[in-house]
Amino acid sequence: MESMEKSLTTLVSALLALQFFLVAGCASDDKKADTPEGLFAIAQEYEKDERFEEAIKRYTEVKNRFPYSAKAVDAELAVADVYFKQESFAEAQINYTTFRELHPKHPRIDYVVFRIGLSYYNQLPETIDRDLTLAFEAITYFSELTTKFPQSAHVAEAIEKRTDCYKKLSEKENYIGEFYFKREKFDSALTRYENVIKKYPQSPGYVLALSQAAICAKKIGNDEKLKKYISILENQFPNSDELSDARKATR
Repeated sequence: MESMEKSLTTLVSALLALQFFLVAGCASDDKKADTPEGLFAIAQEYEKDERFEEAIKRYTEVKNRFPYSAKAVDAELAVADVYFKQESFAEAQINYTTFRELHPKHPRIDYVVFRIGLSYYNQLPETIDRDLTLAFEAITYFSELTTKFPQSAHVAEAIEKRTDCYKKLSEKENYIGEFYFKREKFDSALTRYENVIKKYPQSPGYVLALSQAAICAKKIGNDEKLKKYISILENQFPNSDELSDARKATR
């Protein structure tokens, strides 16, 4: 009986201690929240703990309660970063874009432009048979970064991601071209292959597009285009399988 009473006393003491620390912690947080720096630090703690919704709420509170503080601007960018971190890329893109419009001279504007492009990029579907419209938006911002901020630390990754966008778009055009080709709609197929040739000459699908364009030209009786694409293959890819395939198909 005495042992049970001691255990109960210990449990009550532990609960009281826990309650004290919780109350003290809340009081401490309330005190921190009286300043933009303190409230921003609280938001950062929530973000660190991956309590993203609470972090966004606190960063937003910094903006609303202390709109003329330097931390208010930091909080605006932090909200976009948290959305990005939790993979809410559409919301991140909107917030980065809004930040850019409000603070075009911000010292980290190159980072913001890069993140806008990356937010679009991360919304792209995994397969090329779906809508790739957002790739054009991503390319726009990646290109802007490389042009306006060539010394940015994010240029290398922007170029890499832009190249991948071009690759996806060229593969989509070749995919549609193949769709028409199999159905013997050679005019429509040629248009798609020529899109790759004109728009994405650095893409991996370029040589295939040349070969298929030559074959399509042969099918529709366009000797001028046939000679043109065979000539490009001979000059640029003389030992390629694609040139061999085009020659066989156009004899």
